[in-house]
Amino acid sequence: MRGLVLILFTIIINLSTHAQWYETQGHAFISSSNQAAKSKAIENALKKALLVAGASVSSVQQVVNGLLTQDEINIRASGDVNSFELIDETYSGNMVTVTIRADIFPKERQCFSADYRKSLLITKSHIKRREQANVGGIYQLDNVIVKKLAKRISNDGLYLNTKLFLKNSSEFSRYNNSLEAEKLKKITTSLAEISDSQYVLFSEIEDISFAGKENNSWQFWQESIYDRHFNFSIYIYNGINGELVFKKSYQSSAPWGFTKRAQVDVNSNTFWQSQYGNIIDQTLSNVITDIDDNMMCQPTRGKIVKVSGNEIMINLGNRHGVKEGDEFSLLHVKNFISDSGKTYAGFNVSPFTVKITQVSEQSATAVTTKGEVLDNIQLQDLAVRY
Repeated sequence: MRGLVLILFTIIINLSTHAQWYETQGHAFISSSNQAAKSKAIENALKKALLVAGASVSSVQQVVNGLLTQDEINIRASGDVNSFELIDETYSGNMVTVTIRADIFPKERQCFSADYRKSLLITKSHIKRREQANVGGIYQLDNVIVKKLAKRISNDGLYLNTKLFLKNSSEFSRYNNSLEAEKLKKITTSLAEISDSQYVLFSEIEDISFAGKENNSWQFWQESIYDRHFNFSIYIYNGINGELVFKKSYQSSAPWGFTKRAQVDVNSNTFWQSQYGNIIDQTLSNVITDIDDNMMCQPTRGKIVKVSGNEIMINLGNRHGVKEGDEFSLLHVKNFISDSGKTYAGFNVSPFTVKITQVSEQSATAVTTKGEVLDNIQLQDLAVRY
């Protein structure tokens, strides 16, 4: 069904605009007719898909002939179900089981994962035109900026736990400039795997050139003062599937209060207390606000790092806000390839839910809520808070 609109109980901020496919099963008892039971099973499956996508469904108003026909669903979050398809249906005794695949497009912020801090790997920035750093010799600006950004996100941000990776960033810049999306996905997932991070941030310093017109031409007895640009772009990718979840560019400028021959230490108070240093500092404040605002409700998905019977261990712990008693759904990563050959991120929703029983700083242990043995759960599958 196209364009199924989900209504918001509370007014919340807009979320990322990335649709994802979720495949899940629904069950229903056959009491009156097979068709009525099938309708209930589809409703059950769709609710599960919406839950793990971040929504909390309270009721589906009307189901007819196995297809949702009512235009409204009352939920705590909002979004669009672009489409869903019935993949399979089986009947066993007095039970019907259906498998559906739903294309869910989040539209409004649900914030069920706002209680958790996401792990964000911040990589080395990159000055795109390094010759622009000649004036002042500010070649280390890229390193200094990401260190400040990581520290300030950890101190001032509410939803992220940061890690730093300061090795060469040229691969990202090269692939980004040449629009090689699949290679960007590959380096993102590789860095996320190595660093045990949920999200990866790349950045580029686009422009640190000088304006063409001096600011103090009327003060002919002084050395000319020119504005210097600071254009900065950030890109945040999902470490599980390599998809871009947020990007933004910032443009600003301020007078360069140093002589053109002066070598400037970008670690010094002198630099950061200058007008140009202040405008960079303000830009970083804006970056942190935007990152917090846009990452607040991104899903907190933990990787399963150990499976034993009805017990799992995930790579989320105290530092991420996980507490004993929290419940998670389990997902298999299952990418979907369109007819055009393009790969989209998708997830196969497991019927199991688990409850956290023990928490350490970096990890947590959980058991199935009904004591089931996790016979089809594997390492690298995901646990997601609903």
